[in-house]
Amino acid sequence: MKAIDVGTSASYQVLIDCGLIRSSGVYIRKLIKPGKAAVISDSNVFPLYGKTVIDSLNNAGFEVYSFCFQAGEAQKNSTTYLQILNFLAENSFTRSDTLIALGGGVVGDMTGFAAATYLRGIPYIQIPTTLLAMVDSSVGGKTAIDLPAGKNLVGAFYQPTLVLCDPDALSTLPASVFRDGCAEVIKYGVLFDAKLFDHLYDKGLSFDREYVITRCVELKKEVVQQDEYDRGRRQLLNLGHTFGHAIEAQSDFQVSHGQAVAIGMAIISRACAACNLCSLQVSGAVCDILALFGLPHSTTYTAEQLYQGALSDKKRAGETVNLIITKQIGCCDILPTPISQVQSFIEAGL
Repeated sequence: MKAIDVGTSASYQVLIDCGLIRSSGVYIRKLIKPGKAAVISDSNVFPLYGKTVIDSLNNAGFEVYSFCFQAGEAQKNSTTYLQILNFLAENSFTRSDTLIALGGGVVGDMTGFAAATYLRGIPYIQIPTTLLAMVDSSVGGKTAIDLPAGKNLVGAFYQPTLVLCDPDALSTLPASVFRDGCAEVIKYGVLFDAKLFDHLYDKGLSFDREYVITRCVELKKEVVQQDEYDRGRRQLLNLGHTFGHAIEAQSDFQVSHGQAVAIGMAIISRACAACNLCSLQVSGAVCDILALFGLPHSTTYTAEQLYQGALSDKKRAGETVNLIITKQIGCCDILPTPISQVQSFIEAGL
C-alpha cells in the first residue's frame, strides 16, 4: 500500500491500494468514531460499489445512509447541492457524523462542498472511482458547484479527512471515461515531470497504473502544500483548463472535462510555439501524446467563443487572466495576460 501524507491546514493521508473499497470501513473507523455516515454517490457508481461500501461501514459500526443523484456534470448545481443539505438535515446529521464521497469528480466536488457548508463543516472522506478523481480532484480540498455562467464559481477550500484510491475501480470505467482521466495524468507530466511524460509516451494506455496514480498524487501534494488556497503556484494545475472550461460550457457539457482539457492543453502549446514561448518540438510532443491516448487536440469553436468563456474563468483578476503556458516538457509557467490579448492568443493556438 502507498500512503501519501498531505500536510495542509488539516493534514490527511491518501492511501493507494487495490481492494481499499472493500475495506473502506476499517480505514475510516481508524480516524472517525462510528456514528452516522452518508454515502453520497451517483447513478453510475452507486450500483457498482454502493453496497460494498455500505456493508463495510456497517461492519465497522456506522449507521449508514445513502444519497444518490443522476450522474453527469449537469447535476453539479445548486439544486442537487440543496437536496444533499436537506437530506442531511432531515436525517439529523451532526458535526460528529461524516460524509463519504463515492464516485468521480462531480460527486467529490458536490460532497466536499456540502461537507464544508453543512453546520459550517463536518468531516468527509473521498473514495474516488475514476482516474481523474484519483489523480486530481480528490486531493487538495477544492470543492464547488457550477453556475449557469461557468464551472466551479461557488465553492470552498475544505480538506477531506482521508482519501482512499482503489485502482481496482478503474476496471469498471468505460474507455472514454478512463481516457478523460488520462488527460489529467498527461497534464502532470507536461507541468512537472518529464520522466512521467516519457513513461506515458512509451506505454500509452498500458501505463503502470499504481505508479502513475502515486506520482500524480505526490506532485499535487507538493503544489497544494506550497499554495493551499490557489493564490500562486497552485494555479499551474489549471493547465488547459481556462479554454477547456470554455469548451465544456459552449458544448453544454456534451464535451467531457477530460476531452476539453486535452484540447485546452493543445491550444496552449500551439499558441506558445507560435509566440516563441516554447519550441515546435514541445508543442508537437503535447499534441502527439494526446492523439496516442485517443484524446482530441482541436475544436470547431472559434477564438471569439472561447474568449467569451475565458471571461468567466476563476483565474481572472480584473482585466487580467493568468494563462498557464508550456515552456518545456516538465516546466510550465504562469503568464498574466491582459484580457485584450487573450483572443489573439487563442487564435494562434487553434
